[in-house]
Amino acid sequence: MIYLIYLFCLPDQESTMPPRPLIGITSDLFERSEGKWSAAVALPYCENIAKAGGIPLILPPIPDSVADHAIACDAFIFTGGNDPDTRQWGIPMHPLAKPLHPQRQAYETRLLELLRTQHGQVPVLGICLGMQMMCLDAGGKLDQHLGDSLPTADTHRNSHHAIMPILSLDQGCPAWLASGGLAASNHHQGIADPGRTMTVLAKSDDGIIEAVVDRSRPYYYGVQWHPERTADSRLGLDVFRSLIGAARPR
Repeated sequence: MIYLIYLFCLPDQESTMPPRPLIGITSDLFERSEGKWSAAVALPYCENIAKAGGIPLILPPIPDSVADHAIACDAFIFTGGNDPDTRQWGIPMHPLAKPLHPQRQAYETRLLELLRTQHGQVPVLGICLGMQMMCLDAGGKLDQHLGDSLPTADTHRNSHHAIMPILSLDQGCPAWLASGGLAASNHHQGIADPGRTMTVLAKSDDGIIEAVVDRSRPYYYGVQWHPERTADSRLGLDVFRSLIGAARPR
């Protein structure tokens, strides 16, 4: 007599879950000691991506690796940092500007260009400096020192202030922005002209451009505040959830 034994295996619960998207995060360069440099990023960026359901991946600013990074990641966050060196766009730098490390600027400029020309479907979120770089890539211009013309400029340095959407949900304002609120802010430069492809979504209560979008792309948002440091979940964690929701593992 022959007995046939069938083994039924329950599917692995983890294997039935959709893969989490890989989110590339631009990093800064720090000189630990003379001639010894490190690439690093503020931990709250990574923590918020993980809470929102993504896998954070810190990208070292190596210009020759841009093409590989553009293919490897499912979405990108361009983080905050020092000031863009506007001489790259033929504009003199303000005396109070603190320029980015040139290697970081070269890397991010090249990555933005490649995402625009070859990978336009990949979701991108720019934060503070990141939004400014997105607008420069779109042909925009910066106000290089808000203190020259804005009496309330100090409210944008290491403080919280109101974010006010200028479009409604029906007009295409994203849900995380539609109610406005208080957001953490730390910058002395702002957007004077968002560029040819960017639409302004929100401003501060003193008129600074706070959020932009390129409607020709599936997901391409910039915010001037720091959602990774904002307590209000709508303008904080929900911004990251929005990016993760738009990302699809490739």
